[in-house]
Amino acid sequence: MALKETLVIVKVGGKIVEEPDTLERLLTDFKAIPGKKILVHGGGRSATAMAARLGIESKMVDGRRITDAQMLDVVTMVYGGLVNKNIVAKLQARGLNAIGLSGTDCNTMLSDKRPAGQVDYGFVGDPKQVNAPFLSSLLEQDIVPVLAPLTHDGKGQLLNTNADTIAGETAKALAPYFKVTLIYCFEKPGVMLDENDDNSVIPYLSYYDFPRLVEDGTISGGMIPKIQNAFNALNAGVASVLITKASSLDTLTGTTIAL
Repeated sequence: MALKETLVIVKVGGKIVEEPDTLERLLTDFKAIPGKKILVHGGGRSATAMAARLGIESKMVDGRRITDAQMLDVVTMVYGGLVNKNIVAKLQARGLNAIGLSGTDCNTMLSDKRPAGQVDYGFVGDPKQVNAPFLSSLLEQDIVPVLAPLTHDGKGQLLNTNADTIAGETAKALAPYFKVTLIYCFEKPGVMLDENDDNSVIPYLSYYDFPRLVEDGTISGGMIPKIQNAFNALNAGVASVLITKASSLDTLTGTTIAL
């Protein structure tokens, strides 16, 4: 049985791709990753800034954006247009043949609109199907997909979708084709015992440690779903998951998530 080729999927938060200096370093480090790769990006601050310029109020609940019809227009313009194409242009300048995609393009990712519960998030999608054969065919041609956090429902409706989830679902779908490493990049150097001490990184976090660290408050907020996505990916056959700082992409230090 032939060994699978390696594939690295890097998810990077909006703050990093929205600032010129951090974006340039990230893309230089991303290019240096050997083998096949995919970049998944956010862009929330840019969307909030554009909405303000257009006189549209941004509404957030527990850090998650409420996406009404007007805000859906904004995030589509910003995520699928401004942020995505800026990244693709800079990768092309570095000699990587990149293609910018949303979930709508070639049916890359289908989602269900999240039903209204205690909070109605509006036009927000929860992914249910990834077009793995299409993404695999691009990778086999040495094309680098750059995925924006937008999906669709297959009936003509665009949906705003969490970029961490897009990265995790993409990794899971491609695990049968490649030996996949999933890297979540953000502003901190990893999962930390003390969020105010950058030297307190937890180098190795297991499934058995996780509940205890949530219960005692060490892990909280947006880090909880990020780590849950990591465990889901590992359970679905993804080879490894790393949470790290974007500027550590060249050394791959941070927190390794393990079952």
